[in-house]
Amino acid sequence: MVANSQGQGRLPAAFLTPGSASFLDFLTAHVPEQLPGNRALPPVKGAVEAPHGTTIVAATFPGGVVLAGDRRATMGNIIAQRDIEKVFPADEYSAVGIAGTAGLAVEMVKLFQLELEHFEKVEGATLSLEGKANRLSTMIRGNLGMAMQGLAVVPLFAGYDLVRGTGRIFSYDVLGGRSEEYGFTAVGSGSVFARGALKKLHRSDLTEEQTATVVVQALYDAADDDSATGGPDVARRIYPIVAVITEEGYRRLSESEVSGIARTVLDGRLQLPNGPQAPLH
Repeated sequence: MVANSQGQGRLPAAFLTPGSASFLDFLTAHVPEQLPGNRALPPVKGAVEAPHGTTIVAATFPGGVVLAGDRRATMGNIIAQRDIEKVFPADEYSAVGIAGTAGLAVEMVKLFQLELEHFEKVEGATLSLEGKANRLSTMIRGNLGMAMQGLAVVPLFAGYDLVRGTGRIFSYDVLGGRSEEYGFTAVGSGSVFARGALKKLHRSDLTEEQTATVVVQALYDAADDDSATGGPDVARRIYPIVAVITEEGYRRLSESEVSGIARTVLDGRLQLPNGPQAPLH
């Protein structure tokens, strides 16, 4: 991007030219090298070793949706970080949970946040929830080159749909393919175990607090069978990040709220190590 030729500290002409309301399109047109997926990697042999985020879960309840993630990042068979944050607000009514290459995923989330804020300022209105989900799909597709080199980003997107008046969940593949999930879902290395727990414990009539407890139970089950997923760490006071999105907006549960849920789950596991069992009908 060429600076103003008069050298008076003014913005370059590109910033003053009317165009798309998409900040991603702006970067693509003027400084494409700043996009994470356009950066050239040095030649390497084998898979690139980088910290990876693991398990993210989401579940709906009447009036909203809960999105939660464990706190462990791994690099091969090593725990790279014990307290990584994997759940972020996208805007006032949506959130993103990240799985895959941690550094790229966090950078993509920041770009996604800026994309939504830029659109709102330019257009004077917010994107619909599906519009936000589509924008994230485009960003993931732009990271395809990195994904083919082992640096994949697979987020989980959830939010409150102001038009429909309900919580919704969207999952993605590494190609940017988008799928809407109904009720609950999970992504990441422990997703198979988390999804199995959600299948048995989730109901459509749960309260917000009950849904938060269910997703923590699912993360515990994932950590129980997947070495890359971290369970509640009472000794270090590291607990899952749990966010709730309703018509009142995004709210991250406080540490005291999540620790209370986690301790209830842990106390229950002392009696039933495999966790609560769904009743047979």
